[in-house]
Amino acid sequence: MTQINWTDDRVEQLKNLWTEGLSASQIARALGGVTRNAVIGKVHRLGLAGRASPSRSERPRLPVVPKVSMRSHIPPAPIVEEDPLVLEDGSHATVLTINDRMCRWPIGDPAENEFHFCGRKPKTGSPYCEAHARKAYQPQQQRRNDKGRMVG
Repeated sequence: MTQINWTDDRVEQLKNLWTEGLSASQIARALGGVTRNAVIGKVHRLGLAGRASPSRSERPRLPVVPKVSMRSHIPPAPIVEEDPLVLEDGSHATVLTINDRMCRWPIGDPAENEFHFCGRKPKTGSPYCEAHARKAYQPQQQRRNDKGRMVG
């Protein structure tokens, strides 16, 4: 078993990220060099309070996407994606900088250092900007067509 070096700075960063509501996996990626399980173990040893999920009435509701009939011949609107937002320091929105006023569309592989989020202004009632909301909430027929399958 490998011993993890929990410096005071890393413990403080863990506490801050935990308080902000990040998951153990997100915290492990942010800290680097630690596993999700190591984060969970340290949280328990520190006695940090568990975070209860919000009650159903407090959870933000995503817009309901109307179902489209398979007989519908409405041409889909083209999805035009914009480049991700570049922050003042020249970086992109990351797990550490994302907030509820930013599009949470993931870009890249979460296991890579270049992983980031769109960061543009989200559409009202959605975690995504206009372009990513259209991409995320496509009608059933369009999704099948986008995957290259024949729809009958």
